[in-house]
Amino acid sequence: MPELPADLGSQVDAALAEDIGQGDVSAALVPAAQRVRGRLITREAAVLAGRPWVDEIFRRLDPAVRLTWHAADAEPVTAGQVLFEIAGPARPVLTGERTALNFLQLLSGTATATRAYVDAVAGTRCRILDTRKTLPGLRTAQKYAVRCGGADNHRLGLFDQVLIKENHIAAAGSITAAIGAARAGPEQVRIEVEVETAQELEEALAAAPDIILLDEFSLSDLRAAVALRDAHAGAVRLEASGGVSLKTVRAIAETGVDYVSVGSITKHVAAVDLSMRLQFGGA
Repeated sequence: MPELPADLGSQVDAALAEDIGQGDVSAALVPAAQRVRGRLITREAAVLAGRPWVDEIFRRLDPAVRLTWHAADAEPVTAGQVLFEIAGPARPVLTGERTALNFLQLLSGTATATRAYVDAVAGTRCRILDTRKTLPGLRTAQKYAVRCGGADNHRLGLFDQVLIKENHIAAAGSITAAIGAARAGPEQVRIEVEVETAQELEEALAAAPDIILLDEFSLSDLRAAVALRDAHAGAVRLEASGGVSLKTVRAIAETGVDYVSVGSITKHVAAVDLSMRLQFGGA
């Protein structure tokens, strides 16, 4: 299982506060001693992600709630499969149900979409990357889900990798100047530069950043870029972006680029269809 984000607890706290506010007035209608048992079923095939968030939600609401999982994060699940069984006091189960499903549906949807892209480029040298196009407040959660889907994370934010784009280049005066300024910075982080033409690519290769982002290059231009990079015999990695879909990603990967970044795996997320079925018992 991928490493959990450090802010998982604060994400859960924020989600619960958003939903519960001053108190769950609906759950208050249920007798305090009421018990419940249930199970969560997936109605479609998916890649599971989000289990630690579900565990933390019910732990915060009432440690007496017990979850028995039948699948682990990053595992494929099939339609009709029981993901977990739940038992305990009815009030915290009812209070936490929606928040728990929100996390599990969103993160499993992210992991599932990611796995489709990873499978599409299987057998090539190319790795799928995510982007910063994530839901506000849930970036680390979605990037965890991307890793569950088998892809890699691009930079987490603006602080852990330099990405020199068109406006940065214009402000610095040139690609060479921008890369030089990045190298002179106080932090030793990876440096990536975005290029849009073959001329810009040649200048970037000469300046030797860690990664060159090939934006909206055609397949023939991508192949030419790989050949030019290989002729330089350097260690610069090439990343392709723009116009990427499940229909096009295989052909892009086969050009020989090292990475393909895909914003849709975190931006256009379809929630996985899950169903919680509960049975109420005595005290």
